Amino acid sequence: MENVQYSTWAELFKITARSHKVLHHIIPPPNPKVPTTAEEKELWSTLDATVLSWIYATISNDLLHTIIEPDATAMEAWDRLRDIFQDNKNSRVVTLEAEFSNTKMENFPNVSSYCQRLKSLADQLKNVGAPVSESRLVIQLVSGLTKAYRGVRTLIRQSDLLAPFYQARSMLTLEEAGLAKEAAMGSESAMVASSQSDEPLMPKSNSDYTQNKGKQLGNRRSGKKPGSGGGRVSGGDHGGSQDGGSGSRRSPQQQQQGFAPWGYHPWG
Repeated sequence: MENVQYSTWAELFKITARSHKVLHHIIPPPNPKVPTTAEEKELWSTLDATVLSWIYATISNDLLHTIIEPDATAMEAWDRLRDIFQDNKNSRVVTLEAEFSNTKMENFPNVSSYCQRLKSLADQLKNVGAPVSESRLVIQLVSGLTKAYRGVRTLIRQSDLLAPFYQARSMLTLEEAGLAKEAAMGSESAMVASSQSDEPLMPKSNSDYTQNKGKQLGNRRSGKKPGSGGGRVSGGDHGGSQDGGSGSRRSPQQQQQGFAPWGYHPWG
């Protein structure tokens, strides 16, 4: 009772019955052959019981308890199932039509489940005497797509011949795979960019680091701000004034006595 896929079950069951040449046990032929001899009657009864067991074995327990009757034939069980799912056709058509027209892709996890639901509703409408044409099925499929599939939607709509349902479904499936691949690549790029932005800024080399530290130390000793133009500074007791803007020049004697740049003597 919970599963509304009666039309699918019925079609598969008829295929199985036809392959075993027992379709006439559920659907009477135009000119049925009535068994006359005892052997023919026994064979017919055996085959009918086999088909009846197939019916009982392939339906839910709720349906089984609803249709089972003592000494019932396969055709009687088949007709009871048909009446359960095909009674009140007009009300069923109204309900199924409303659901079919309001089916949107945004309510499904993927393209496959969306297409499967539309096809199922179309089969149920056909089963109650309101078949859905191929073109209408494709139009409803395209109309319910999300914005991510607007490219495929435009391609299908602008075609001179409307694509069959299965071809349109294949196009949507390929587009879904492409969108998933793009999303995965974008996520990886974002992770790489995030990891790079978290790395601390370091000097280009050890020599650059040492040179920068040396300049900062020299500026602190001379009392000069980094980047200042310089000027004339006193060389103390051991030398005259020198030009700080072009750099201090020291004599060999001063270099041997350990004088530091800018005329600064480390021993006072």
